Amino acid sequence: MSIATIILAAGQGSRMKSDIPKVLHKIASAPMLWHTMQSAAQIEADKTIVVVGHGGTETSDAAHEFNADAKIVWQKEQNGTGHAVMQAKDELEGFDGDVIVLYGDTPFVRPETLQKMLAARAQSAVVVLGFEAANPGGYGRLQMDGDSLEAIIEAKDCTSEQLQITLCNSGVICAPADLLFSLLDEVGRDNANGEVYLTDIIEIARARDLPCTTITCSESETMGVNSRQNLAEAEAAFQQSARIETMENGVTLSAPETVHFAFDTHIGRDTIVEPNVFFGLGVTIETGATIRAFSHLEGCHVARECIVGPYARLRPGAELDLGAKVGNFVEIKSAQIEAGAKVNHLSYVGDARIGAGSNIGAGTIFCNYDGVNKHHTEIGERVFIGSNSALVAPVSIADDGFVATGSVVTSDVPEGALAIARARLVIKPGLGKRMMDRLKAAKVAKK
Repeated sequence: MSIATIILAAGQGSRMKSDIPKVLHKIASAPMLWHTMQSAAQIEADKTIVVVGHGGTETSDAAHEFNADAKIVWQKEQNGTGHAVMQAKDELEGFDGDVIVLYGDTPFVRPETLQKMLAARAQSAVVVLGFEAANPGGYGRLQMDGDSLEAIIEAKDCTSEQLQITLCNSGVICAPADLLFSLLDEVGRDNANGEVYLTDIIEIARARDLPCTTITCSESETMGVNSRQNLAEAEAAFQQSARIETMENGVTLSAPETVHFAFDTHIGRDTIVEPNVFFGLGVTIETGATIRAFSHLEGCHVARECIVGPYARLRPGAELDLGAKVGNFVEIKSAQIEAGAKVNHLSYVGDARIGAGSNIGAGTIFCNYDGVNKHHTEIGERVFIGSNSALVAPVSIADDGFVATGSVVTSDVPEGALAIARARLVIKPGLGKRMMDRLKAAKVAKK
């Protein structure tokens, strides 16, 4: 059976008090929309359609950044959830399969839950995702008769008896494409807001004697984000879940509450992550690495048995091979650090390759930027770069090369050669004290 997902992402989100479209606010360093799209990808949806409206161009760009094949449709007027879904009708013309309606501001619905909804479709025409609410409040109630969903009742329309129902509507719905749009064609706007409500299709389906049912999930899974407070709560929920999952997968977190994960962080077993480590997007850590305290990693790959930090920064394009070491106050960007190489102290390495077994001394700077263009530095194997050196790219140091401390290297260094590029030390006896005495006297004279 083919599967399509329609992701509603057109809302302005006025309670966010933001110029940024609501679905582009980030959880775990990624737009909320990406979390929902990831669930669609994990159930191998044949089509993903994103309905955009407010800030539609930015939302469209973000959707295509995650999935270049995502289809974009516009809801130019905000006339309710049913109206939003109807904007995808032409895109699904002739589609023979099930459609799941998802929400860009409800980012945590798991693919396993969506699979259960698809399985339930074998016996029911329409499947609604529900949850048991601790405080049902303003949620729509799901009125059941055994396994049959009889109605979705908005809280404001509930009787006192119906308000006691704790099974609530998440808004996520699954139905065959042709049936979904057929039902929506009959939905009217006879309500206080004059809008087309997606939930009204249940009443129409039951009037046709079509079976409807509910699949349930945890309340936390259906968490919606409508305010900055909700956003913070969603971030906290994601981080707590990611920390538990990471530890269950065999990773040691010394102080889990201080480690921040991105939504795509991957860490191999037997890795140790010390306190106050931040993982941005695109980080992969292999088995048995150590990420020491106060390090910041994004867009990088760390191989087995590497040591990173403390206080290290790995920027996009950093590639650490087996057993490489990057130490305190070191920044790596767009550079490959090969097996056993060391950059242990107070250095910047950008646009470079450092060969196996090489050592970069403290305070070394790879001068990769001329104000317009970036240039590459090539360091061979078993090279030693003395402390406080500057390597002015483009430049290469061949295998077994040696750069003396304090050198500014502007030319290639041949294999096995020693490079010294610094001014000769000159000592003037007594001049230091005389200069200092003169400066002190001048200062006193000014008072």
